[in-house]
Amino acid sequence: MIRPATINDAAAIVAIYNEYVLNTTITFEVDAVSVDEMAQRIAEFSANHPYLVYEDGGIVLGYAYAHQWKARAAYAHTWETTVYVKSDARHRGIGSLLMNELIGASRQAGVRVLIACITEENAPSVALHKMLGFQQVSCFKQVGYKFNRWLGVSDFELIL
Repeated sequence: MIRPATINDAAAIVAIYNEYVLNTTITFEVDAVSVDEMAQRIAEFSANHPYLVYEDGGIVLGYAYAHQWKARAAYAHTWETTVYVKSDARHRGIGSLLMNELIGASRQAGVRVLIACITEENAPSVALHKMLGFQQVSCFKQVGYKFNRWLGVSDFELIL
């Protein structure tokens, strides 16, 4: 079941996200996030943008959200997307379901463009976004430093 996230989901979301933070280059965040910090992020982002969780049997297995891509007014109709799935729940279509719901909610909100910023080593996310119709529009080399190495990111765009 996909539903809007609440601050009560913060602990479950932290458990999913911190695994990526501490063990992968999928996110450039390097320090684990606290439950309080995540609750604050959920409250902030969900106030004006969709923030969704995928729940099965009362357990949050993934989440996705959108937020303003850049602060200037001219970018108001361009949002950036994020999606994470619990490591032992990957390859079950949860990311696709969450992203399709997020795309629909973004369309309904009058968004024109969605941007996904994906780390160069995150082939599953690239594949997911391409399957959803996103196209690569940029590639930045060596813009992030994590685990003692330089990493690049690519931006993928979906025009709604």
